[in-house]
Amino acid sequence: MKKLSFRTYPVIALFTVLLIVSIILVVIYYQREAPPKPVSASTPPPAMAYGIRMDSMNIVYGSVSNNQNLSALLSAYVPDGTIDQIAKNTREIFDVRKIKAGNRFARVFSKDTLKRTLFFIYEINPIDFVVYDLRDSLKVYKNKKKVTRLIKTASGTITSSLWNCFVENKLDVNLGLALSDVYAWTVDFYGLQKGDNFKVIYEELFVDNKMIGIDRILASKFQTNGKDFYAYHFEQQGKGAYFDENGISLQRSFLKAPLTFSRISSRFSRSRMHPILRIARPHFGVDYSAPRGTPVVSLGDGNVKEVGFHGGFGRFISIHHNSVYTTTYAHLSGYAKGLKPGNHVQQGQVIGYVGSSGLSTGPHLDFRVYKNGSPTDPLKLESPPSKPVEAKDMQRFMQLVAKMNTELKAK
Repeated sequence: MKKLSFRTYPVIALFTVLLIVSIILVVIYYQREAPPKPVSASTPPPAMAYGIRMDSMNIVYGSVSNNQNLSALLSAYVPDGTIDQIAKNTREIFDVRKIKAGNRFARVFSKDTLKRTLFFIYEINPIDFVVYDLRDSLKVYKNKKKVTRLIKTASGTITSSLWNCFVENKLDVNLGLALSDVYAWTVDFYGLQKGDNFKVIYEELFVDNKMIGIDRILASKFQTNGKDFYAYHFEQQGKGAYFDENGISLQRSFLKAPLTFSRISSRFSRSRMHPILRIARPHFGVDYSAPRGTPVVSLGDGNVKEVGFHGGFGRFISIHHNSVYTTTYAHLSGYAKGLKPGNHVQQGQVIGYVGSSGLSTGPHLDFRVYKNGSPTDPLKLESPPSKPVEAKDMQRFMQLVAKMNTELKAK
């Protein structure tokens, strides 16, 4: 084996140095170009509540007890001066005198040993809440929880009444109330027959993965007396209303009835045996049997003509709607607060409450309609519809109808 000469060592040393430097430069280059390491997928994001990051705070929840006010809720955690400031200086945002028993609240406090109260949150309802930021100078603001809408479909067949149908099918009775509102001007819910049926597409509201109620009916079909009545919720000029399949408004000048979910105990008649006087006499109205205290509403917009005791009618209200129609409401137990002759009332506004005053054998409403001064059967009352879908919106409306009918007419 040939030995290396002394002169070759500097060459080897130089080569070794160059190799080491090259390796170092390559490492530096790739370190510079390498992307940053991703955050582990298991790292949870900072906890949020009421729009506030909770990663450095703790939160406790509670419910307002009976007779509890703001002072009772905060006196153990916040100086009296701050509570007084909240009560007096933030009413334009939320009046703390309106705090209700049963509503939720939350106290957010620091994680240190002092456990200083940093925020107080009161839930006005399942969606809206008010935040009191107590960290530095007092800040107060309202906010809303994220609301999720879920479209659902329900159907049922009448066996006795709309109310019982919803109970029997374990449907939300609030949906039944909403359905009766949609068809208040077109379907006589007191004349429903066995076999009448409905199908409804509606929105349910969810907050924090909990269903909090019905938002609105999107479309529905109600079959009664062999006829189908369709309803579609449609917005034009920023306002929503219900229309039939031809774009005609379902809203009429009058409601079908002045109270909700009762039964007819006596109908319009030219000769009826009076239950107390025991003589045959005309009964120019419809008697709705309902529990004492049931709210009675005005059948339409109008001016109050009379409020007071009216002989055998007992406590009595008369409303003049226009040059043609007048309605009366008798045997009431009381009147809406502040109601007096000359007041203007709106359709559906509560005007009184079912009672048994005057010549009456039990709680009921004697309801009458006069057309041009002559009594007319309220159950046969017809009134003109409100404005239809405008021509410029008709194409958009018909597209909505076609979309909703795909579900409404499906078997």
